[in-house]
Amino acid sequence: MRELTVDAVVESLDAVTDFVDEGLEELDCPMKVMMQINVAVDELFSNIARYAYPDGAGKATVQIDALQDSREAVITFIDQGIPYDPLKKEDPDVTLSANEREVGGLGIFLVKKIMDDMKYEYKDGQNILKIFKKL
Repeated sequence: MRELTVDAVVESLDAVTDFVDEGLEELDCPMKVMMQINVAVDELFSNIARYAYPDGAGKATVQIDALQDSREAVITFIDQGIPYDPLKKEDPDVTLSANEREVGGLGIFLVKKIMDDMKYEYKDGQNILKIFKKL
C-alpha cells in the first residue's frame, strides 16, 4: 500500500493526482480506467479540500492499494474534518432539466456511477471513504 498525506487544500490536488497515477501505473492500470479514477479522485479530494475543515485547513491522507484476488484498485481518502457520509446523499433526479434540479450533488453521483463500489465509515474521529475499481 502507498500513502500520501497533504494539506487538505485545492492546491494539493495535483500532488494527489500524480500520487494516484503513479500507483495505478505500478498496477498496469488501463488508461480508460485511470481516467475514470482520476475523475473520482478530483471530485472526492476537492470536496475534502472545500468542505471538511470549515474552520481552516487540515490534513488529508490518500492511500492506494490493490486487491490481488480481484485485480481491483482501492483508493482510500481519510480526513479528520466534520463527519460526512457522501453515500447517504440522495442522488439527484437527472431526468429534470438543469434549471429544475437542486444545485450540487452531481459530482458524487458521477463517482458512484463510474466506480465499482464505494464504502464510507466514520471511525476514531476520521472520515474514511474507499473507492473500488476493477482494473
